[in-house]
Amino acid sequence: MSERSDNTYLNDDNQADAVPFGEKNEPHALPNDIPRILPVLPVRDVVIFNYMMLPLFVGREASVQAVDAALNGNRYMMILTQKDESVDNPQPEDLHRVGTVVMIMRMLKMPDGRLKLLVQGLTRARAMAITTGKAYLEADTELLPEREEHPAGLEVEAMLRAARDQSEKILSMRGFNNPEIGAVLSSVDHPGRLADLIAANLRLKVSEAQDILDCLDPVKRLTLVNKHLAKEAELASMQVHIQESAREGMDKAQRDYFLREQLKAIRKELGENGPDTSDIDEIRETLGKAGLPPEVNKEAQKQLKRLSSMHSDSAEFSVLRTYLEWLSDLPWKKLSRDTLEIRKAAEILDEDHYGLEKIKERILEYLSVRKLNPKSKGPILCFAGPPGVGKTSLGKSIARAMGRKFFRMSLGGMRDEAEIRGHRRTYVGAMPGRIIQAMKQAGTRNPVIMLDEIDKIGADFRGDPSSALLEVLDPEQNFSFSDHYLNVPYDLSKVMFICTANSLDTIPGPLRDRMEIIRLPGYTMQEKVAIAGRYLVQRQAKENGLNAKDVEFSDQVLKSMVSEYTREAGLRNLEREIGSVCRKLARKKAEGGKPPFKVDSQMVHALLGAPRFLDEELDNRLLPGVALGLAWTPFGGEILHIEVSAMPGKGQLILTGQLGDVMKESAQAAVSYARGHASELGIDPDFHEQLDLHIHVPAGATPKDGPSAGVTLATALISALSNRAVSSNLCMTGELTLRGNVLPVGGIKEKILAAVARKIGNVVIPKQNSKDLEDIPADLLGQITVHTATTLQDVLALAFEKPASSSAKKSGSKQSSEKKATAKTSAKAKSTPRTPEKNVPPAHRRPKTDGEIRRAPAW
Repeated sequence: MSERSDNTYLNDDNQADAVPFGEKNEPHALPNDIPRILPVLPVRDVVIFNYMMLPLFVGREASVQAVDAALNGNRYMMILTQKDESVDNPQPEDLHRVGTVVMIMRMLKMPDGRLKLLVQGLTRARAMAITTGKAYLEADTELLPEREEHPAGLEVEAMLRAARDQSEKILSMRGFNNPEIGAVLSSVDHPGRLADLIAANLRLKVSEAQDILDCLDPVKRLTLVNKHLAKEAELASMQVHIQESAREGMDKAQRDYFLREQLKAIRKELGENGPDTSDIDEIRETLGKAGLPPEVNKEAQKQLKRLSSMHSDSAEFSVLRTYLEWLSDLPWKKLSRDTLEIRKAAEILDEDHYGLEKIKERILEYLSVRKLNPKSKGPILCFAGPPGVGKTSLGKSIARAMGRKFFRMSLGGMRDEAEIRGHRRTYVGAMPGRIIQAMKQAGTRNPVIMLDEIDKIGADFRGDPSSALLEVLDPEQNFSFSDHYLNVPYDLSKVMFICTANSLDTIPGPLRDRMEIIRLPGYTMQEKVAIAGRYLVQRQAKENGLNAKDVEFSDQVLKSMVSEYTREAGLRNLEREIGSVCRKLARKKAEGGKPPFKVDSQMVHALLGAPRFLDEELDNRLLPGVALGLAWTPFGGEILHIEVSAMPGKGQLILTGQLGDVMKESAQAAVSYARGHASELGIDPDFHEQLDLHIHVPAGATPKDGPSAGVTLATALISALSNRAVSSNLCMTGELTLRGNVLPVGGIKEKILAAVARKIGNVVIPKQNSKDLEDIPADLLGQITVHTATTLQDVLALAFEKPASSSAKKSGSKQSSEKKATAKTSAKAKSTPRTPEKNVPPAHRRPKTDGEIRRAPAW
């Protein structure tokens, strides 16, 4: 065990206290009994100066023998410092020759055999010779006492004051503002003693302290001490500056970060600014394997160079590292191989979806073009249709048919442009947009990305996401898509984007222009039954713990569920009802019932309750002023009741039922048409001055708008003014002009589906919509008679029921007699005005053959 100073006796600076020997500034007289030959105690981590009291631990055997020899004598020893601290058994050549003669003040023997000494330095001494004849070292010493008189002069005085001032300054910067220390320093005016006192308390290396001990000239010794004081003052000042800089850079809420900031500032001053090179090398290797384009690689290397010059504790370091990790994780060159076998793709599409022949044909055309011309820029497909018709699942089937990765991104309710383009890296917690995130998750440059519910994107003060999508969905621009976070171009030209929407009206025009619209109308009864039997029953049986053979639904049962429990364009409610039946059958099986369970109509009514929709909801006979119209919503077609009531008044027009502006204008156009053609319609030309008209569309809580109810509004209005009932087996749609022309409208298939579902036998559509009938299956057209109309007169001829005849002879007369009677009535109506109750419009004839389209049932 080596001799070291006892830290329990040290002050806050980890150095022993220097105590002036004697009272105040009186010179110390050396004892006369100091022998010439003294035992030597080697030490290796401390230099003892005059007048210094220091505790020491002694553990080496030779050193213990030397202490015993001193205690057996007059308690004096010679302490010499080792040149090399690593030497455990020092020899004479391993020791400095100038040391200090000390007196052992106290000695304590520790339980482990070590000795604890308290020694006091008396005087410098030089070891003239060191002998090793005994078990310990002995030295022939020459005492080097301090001269009592000291040199006088202004230079010495200036050096003394400088030493005192520097010492007080250092103590003050370290927080030791003790006036007693200043008093002790002021009481010492001998340059040698002051130099020893200060050197004993300075944080000096062993070699530096030994140089001061070796210097016998007091003025030179004080000069050396002043140099060390200047260096120590500069270090203390730098330490204070570092601490103040660290405090200024901290927030009040980050006081726990104080130590890290200090460490950062210290490392910055020392030039130790580099992070762990292994992390930098790993990022550099990952970037090298990512296959970055030249311009992206240039930016990455620039940021990597900045990263290598930062410390890992810096906030900017984590931001740059995250950015480079995003660059390395993105698929810049990885492409999945397309499966362009057209027949296999057709089999997959047929396997996953029933019907949808036009959509499947368009998809196969796209794959064929990709096979023949891989560099072609494919269109952006947009599936538009009511909910539950299979838009999202169709996108999954396309990805499976092509062998690509599929990623679905819901855009419903998105209002922040940064969701598409990302945030700039200047923001805290910035991230790339969802397009780049989708590319990272897909892992390839050519996935199938489905932008779901694109019609439900909003806009507010944070920007317009639909405007950001313009670049994404444009094949001429998206090869260099710019994300705010990446700030480098990224190629999206290989991505197949598929959009879905329920309504096209809310999609901005420029965005809609970039997409190829593929409409998915609602399913017919036969399609719903086929899809339910092929997919829905098996899926719900599996989800509810049943086997595919445990439950059997006949086609008739599925038809009754469609007509009596669900009325929708899609299949979601039908699947819910099938799932409800399967849950109840699963309970029956869990209670001990034995499958298979055959579901019949009675069981459906018992399990699901009374039917929710009945065919008797439609009146067998409509009152005057009521007409049935057809409307199209994002959820499918609907039957629309339009009611008109004529009341005595002053010509006020009342519109209720939450009608939109376009529908209100259609009502005003209907009134204007009735006023302009009153004589032709057989109504009072002055009705607008004598009657108030109230137009109401039931389901008042549901907003309604659009021009397709124009002919229905006019028919109901004329019915109310002429007191004639409209046929309850007829519904109609079409936009009306002031000249009475019927203009085309949209959603013909959905509207006809709604009419067939309500078992209405006749429907009137604009003649220009005849082309839309090609999309309607023949079996569906076989259940309804479709009439086309060019003008409102064509609609009125079909709408009003024929007046009842008073005699069988009149009812059995020939067509020529009926034409003459009608012409005579019309002429008489022109010459003599009649009340509205007695007017009979001349247009109530059967339509011409070319105005009626009939198709035979598929069976």
